[in-house]
Amino acid sequence: MQLARVIGTVVATQKVAGLEGVRLLVVQPLHRSGAPSGLPVVAADAVHMAGPGELVYVVAAREAALAMPDPFVPVDHAIVGIVDAVTAADSPGPARWERPS
Repeated sequence: MQLARVIGTVVATQKVAGLEGVRLLVVQPLHRSGAPSGLPVVAADAVHMAGPGELVYVVAAREAALAMPDPFVPVDHAIVGIVDAVTAADSPGPARWERPS
């Protein structure tokens, strides 16, 4: 599982059978510090609630396909959760990242 921030949406005029009604979002993977890590990727929204600016959990590879209603769809990344706040185990202070209000 990887933390990521939703930074955009994708409009697809055609989708493979099994992905109808599934939103595709552009997410930026994040380091533990909250800084961007690598290039943005497109992820299928398995929770049906993620939106731009949200901090999310993303899974990749086979786990991404298994997160979808039809587990045999061709997806490389899927959003499986929305994060409310993050606190590092080695940081006794308040949450470093929080869900936008």
